[in-house]
Amino acid sequence: MIALPSRFWRPLANIAAAAMTLLAIMWALNVPRMLGVGFYPQQFLGLILAIALFVAFLSLPGRPGTKRETVPWWDVVFALISAAAALWVALRYPTLTNQIFMHPPEIWIPGGLLVLALLETVRRATGWALPIILVSFLAYALLADRFPGGLEGRPQGWQQLAAYMSFDSNGVLGLPLSVAATVVVAFIFFGVVLNIAGGSVFFTDAAMRLMGRYRGGSMKISVLASALFGSISGSAVANVASTGVITIPMIKRDGYPAHKAAAIEAVASTGGQLTPPVMGAAAFLMAEFLAVPYSTVVIAAIVPAVLYYVAVFVQADLEAARMGILAVPRDQIPSRRKVMSGLHFLLGFGVLIYALFFMNWQPERAALLAAAMIVATVLIFGYNGTRPGLRTLLSSFAGAGHAVVEIILISAASGIVIGVLNVTGLSFNLTYLLVQIGGDSLILLLALSAAVCVVLGMGLPTLGVYVLLAALVAPALTKLGIEPIAAHLYVLYFGMMSMITPPIALAAFAGAAIAKAPAMTTGFAAMRFGWLAYVIPFLFVFSPALLLDGSRAEVAIVCLTAIAGVIFVSAALAGYFATILPIPTRILLGTAGLLSLIPFQSFEVPLVISLAGPLLGAAILVHDHRRKPKPEPSGVATQR
Repeated sequence: MIALPSRFWRPLANIAAAAMTLLAIMWALNVPRMLGVGFYPQQFLGLILAIALFVAFLSLPGRPGTKRETVPWWDVVFALISAAAALWVALRYPTLTNQIFMHPPEIWIPGGLLVLALLETVRRATGWALPIILVSFLAYALLADRFPGGLEGRPQGWQQLAAYMSFDSNGVLGLPLSVAATVVVAFIFFGVVLNIAGGSVFFTDAAMRLMGRYRGGSMKISVLASALFGSISGSAVANVASTGVITIPMIKRDGYPAHKAAAIEAVASTGGQLTPPVMGAAAFLMAEFLAVPYSTVVIAAIVPAVLYYVAVFVQADLEAARMGILAVPRDQIPSRRKVMSGLHFLLGFGVLIYALFFMNWQPERAALLAAAMIVATVLIFGYNGTRPGLRTLLSSFAGAGHAVVEIILISAASGIVIGVLNVTGLSFNLTYLLVQIGGDSLILLLALSAAVCVVLGMGLPTLGVYVLLAALVAPALTKLGIEPIAAHLYVLYFGMMSMITPPIALAAFAGAAIAKAPAMTTGFAAMRFGWLAYVIPFLFVFSPALLLDGSRAEVAIVCLTAIAGVIFVSAALAGYFATILPIPTRILLGTAGLLSLIPFQSFEVPLVISLAGPLLGAAILVHDHRRKPKPEPSGVATQR
């Protein structure tokens, strides 16, 4: 069999990946305009997509999960044909874009090849779930007039459909790909530079230094490290794979069961996708969909993310107390001097936040400035006595290119969903159908939407989950008067919960593979640790104060009672606070926690009644603390 050995295809793929990163950076910095070169944004997107398809066919094996050593001749042919089709679209876009509905062969032939190439590369990158969804949408577009009732739509001929998907700005070359090819590439580049410079090791060391001295330190290290790394990572599964190989064995060595070690890592990693500043790249797309500044999305996401991690952290602490698990051995904790030598990494995040929130820079430019700061500081200070070489730092261009290929492909494929919704009228029909089923009951519509989000999100990566749900479910929520930003965060939360919800809990299963634990047992344990994410979306829909939208007094009261509720429910689930809690006490404490979580302005309940939950929960915990046996003073003789 004719095949391309790794010594040929790897350098070729690396060069292409680096070129894609450089092109995205140049576009973000407006270099073409500075050089007096003008072209359509869709031409730039077509060029990026051409490179991504070329790299994907070279580097991704036909069978997902296998390792690629040689590239068979047919993948080389696929790489060239798919890249040529995308390049044709890019080069001929200005001339052919007005002829979409005439669908001449020079439009629908490359358009059809582009759609087929996307389906195949997405299958290789993510598995079968997303391609099956995409094919279902395409099939609907072809047969829309044969669907019953409210699902009936405008059918499209296959030539017209191929032309529309590849050349219209609502199709493959649409908003998701635009965000991925600019903002996401810049932030992935920032993350790769940070990782190469030693930032990921620093965050793990810092987490170990901060939390390793306390009971259950290994679990707390996992929560903190995964939150820090996950907030700049593009994937919950990738986060589990990168930090989990360090934290899961550490948690197991401390005595935690394997399935709990995997579950806590999966929950902490999934939470990173809901935590500013990056939120798995979904925040940038959300800002574009809502036509609001990126900072608005970040500010709204802060309190729910903090509550999420408070719940995980409290459960980790109480699990450790119940099981008698102590701190990490002192000889495994990094020295203060080592951790202090990496504090300069925080300057990159400081620059990022300052540029985003105080200078109002575009997110991609802020990320590039932060990456430049990381490079400058690591070349000056290094970390733990070492400095990466210039060649190592330059490899971040290829590293970022490879890391973003999957996101580029998913974003382009998401354009297929948006295109079908627009061209057939399905978006209006689905919104109408959901509202009709929900009737005038907002609670029923929210519950139905939550179930749809979890089911549709199973097996999909972060960005794909959000795009699909933002197009299908969020409009139905806004129809009943929910604030748009609350509706979009709602679908993002429940979409991400598919990562830890059996039967297809990708993040939990990835952790189970590392921990060598039963997959389903790990998934159900992850659901318990991540319980708040199933509750908090309902709360911020009814209480904008949880999204920092309200007076200072309202925000303060709602946040404090929510934190109290999180502690109460977490203690009830762990079955422990100061002592082991009896079942009746756990039920009563859980009820007090749920009452505390309900914001007082949600159902116009008087504040005094709303405070009943926190007061009851506090009384239970105080009583439990008094039940704790006091240790006898050492060295004191007992008188007889």
